[in-house]
Amino acid sequence: MSLLDYHAPEQLLDGRIILVTGAGDGIGKAAALSFAGHGATVILVGKTSAKLEAVYDQIMAAGGPQPAIYPIHFGGAVARDYQNMAQKLDEEFGRLDGLLHNAGILGPHSPVESTDPDKWQEVMQINLNAPFLLSKYLLPLLSASSDASVIFTSSAVGRHGRAYWGAYAVSKFGIEGLMQVLADEVEATTNIRVNSLNPGATDTAMRRQAYPAEDPSGNPQAAQLMPAYLYLMGPDSRGVHAQALDAQT
Repeated sequence: MSLLDYHAPEQLLDGRIILVTGAGDGIGKAAALSFAGHGATVILVGKTSAKLEAVYDQIMAAGGPQPAIYPIHFGGAVARDYQNMAQKLDEEFGRLDGLLHNAGILGPHSPVESTDPDKWQEVMQINLNAPFLLSKYLLPLLSASSDASVIFTSSAVGRHGRAYWGAYAVSKFGIEGLMQVLADEVEATTNIRVNSLNPGATDTAMRRQAYPAEDPSGNPQAAQLMPAYLYLMGPDSRGVHAQALDAQT
């Protein structure tokens, strides 16, 4: 069965506290709206306050639980910034029931030989180091939940390398490794399940940047992928752990 065939109960995430990175646009925005629409209190994380505020307003207008906004620029954040975030979230909420690592950048689409080292580092900082630091400092909050889910956003090029995808592909290979290591570490001692999800071709700004000649109307909208995200974030996916999953197969 495809994950997109999942039919989420209306209050699937009622009472849950879920943090979404890259919540201002694309898949992150769709996930935040969908999680809130199914009862979750969503913590909207991203670098552009105006976009987060717009999502906040949409959630409130739809009658969802009041979300929280936490602006942070992963490209420039250091360990102390993540520690401060974890402390503030602990003071405000006391636990996390879900964490969607969604924020990312495409970076240069070029051969390894001609890739700018600074651009490479930027991609790694945002796509891999930020999920590591978030996971590290938010683990106590996730451990405080009776049923927590962590979703790492992967990619087809992070499971089978492809020419000219350089830093982006390598960062996603790193995400797969981080998912596997973290899943193995938490399995025996916590109620946290950890998986990676490849959304596949989706009509987002990043996809249009990566494939400028492609007709974007042939790809699903981010909202159409939400059954997969709801399944993995909700209690019906208990027992699904350490899996590299695809949303569209």
